[in-house]
Amino acid sequence: MNKNMFTILEPDNPLMTQALDAMKRYYEAQAAKASEVELERLRLEAESLFQAVSEFQPRVMERCDDTLH
Repeated sequence: MNKNMFTILEPDNPLMTQALDAMKRYYEAQAAKASEVELERLRLEAESLFQAVSEFQPRVMERCDDTLH
């Protein structure tokens, strides 16, 4: 098994860190009663980053599958 397969799941992975930071900003803005426009912007940013994480992980897994044969 390739150790790089789990890279995206590591807490210090830049993409994962960006996604988690975006989610944190969204929840902080909710707590601060930010405007609906700002909340929507932050929600979309977090959603986009988590989508990138979600799309990246299978690509890493596919590369690792090649080495298992």
